[in-house]
Amino acid sequence: MTTINPNLLKLQSNYLFADIARKVAAYKESHKDKRVISLGIGDVTRPLVPAVINALHDAVDEMGRAETFHGYGPEQGYAFLRDAIVANDYAPYGVRIDADEIFISDGAKCDVGNFQELFSADSIVAVTDPVYPVYVDSNAMAGRAGEPGPDGWSRLVYLPCTRENDFVPDFPKTRPDMIYLCYPNNPTGTVLSRAALQGWVDYARREGCVILYDSAYEAFITEPDVPHSIYEIDGAREVAVEFRSYSKTAGFTGLRCAYVVVPRELRVSDGKGGKVDLHHFWNRRQCTKYNGCPYIVQRAAAAIYSDEGKKQVRAVIEAYLDNARLISDAVRGMGLDVFGGINAPYIWVSVPDGMTSWGFFDRLLNDAALVCTPGAGFGRSGEGYVRLTAFGSPEDTLEAIERLRSVR
Repeated sequence: MTTINPNLLKLQSNYLFADIARKVAAYKESHKDKRVISLGIGDVTRPLVPAVINALHDAVDEMGRAETFHGYGPEQGYAFLRDAIVANDYAPYGVRIDADEIFISDGAKCDVGNFQELFSADSIVAVTDPVYPVYVDSNAMAGRAGEPGPDGWSRLVYLPCTRENDFVPDFPKTRPDMIYLCYPNNPTGTVLSRAALQGWVDYARREGCVILYDSAYEAFITEPDVPHSIYEIDGAREVAVEFRSYSKTAGFTGLRCAYVVVPRELRVSDGKGGKVDLHHFWNRRQCTKYNGCPYIVQRAAAAIYSDEGKKQVRAVIEAYLDNARLISDAVRGMGLDVFGGINAPYIWVSVPDGMTSWGFFDRLLNDAALVCTPGAGFGRSGEGYVRLTAFGSPEDTLEAIERLRSVR
């Protein structure tokens, strides 16, 4: 009889957000007179901006004419988008990235989950704690995580990020092969300074590690000392892969577009005494398993780099940041500690004394019809916190704040 991959049997039965959805569905069923407002899952609510919509219409029209129809495109992405990324996401920060080092995809979640396929099954993986679950689960599926237990997975190296270390992870005592860093951070909304990120790049160069740097929330950075790209840091091209997404930057959660940067200098051991470059093998993997992001979607992504697109997208981001400021102020007024919300759309909130993360989730849901994300779902160091998001409409955000103030 055919046998399932045994590593899948070790996973939790439900993904964090599936558990939340189940609880919310049960509440709605028994409280049909209540309107639930979600400050939980990080989905956007504002529509695509006009520049993107116009580009989509134009691209659809192209697909309807024989002379402008597009079939299979390049697996790496069209040149018009890759060139726009170089000119707009990297050149303004003095970063040298070549267009052929960029790989367009249909989402950063897929990319960070898939990139681990390039590494050996016995690679040691380090993750921050709390952590975006995809980093952990994708490596658990591949067999690198070991066995699950009350303190986490047995083979993973955890890097606690707590108020005691200002949410800046310390270097691990056990050398990892792969290090997942997400900044601005999901779930805590905190950031690494330029000096702190330089320290991690220096560590990776010294120890021979690869940094998988998730920069999905880069567009929300407001403070000058926070790098917009890891490649602003000396030596990063030798040790780091960067993941970017249009999901939160331009509201593409339903349209799906992202990209990965894999510098040609980034080389790892071939296990035989030599070295190979990851750029070649990521390209090989994509050409085998992926047929490319749709043409019309890539045209839509390129539109955000037009003059009008930049203004329109920036206005949406500023609106979400305004929500974050309002929510942060309201929660502080409740006497709770607040982190994040300045360079990210996420607000990391300490729960009241004597409560657990899931206990506070239940309190907000049952007493105020509000949805948050329990910090414990992101790892052991997330216990005692909940994550709130700023992706609601202005009207829902104001009503959510009034409901928060009503909770005792």
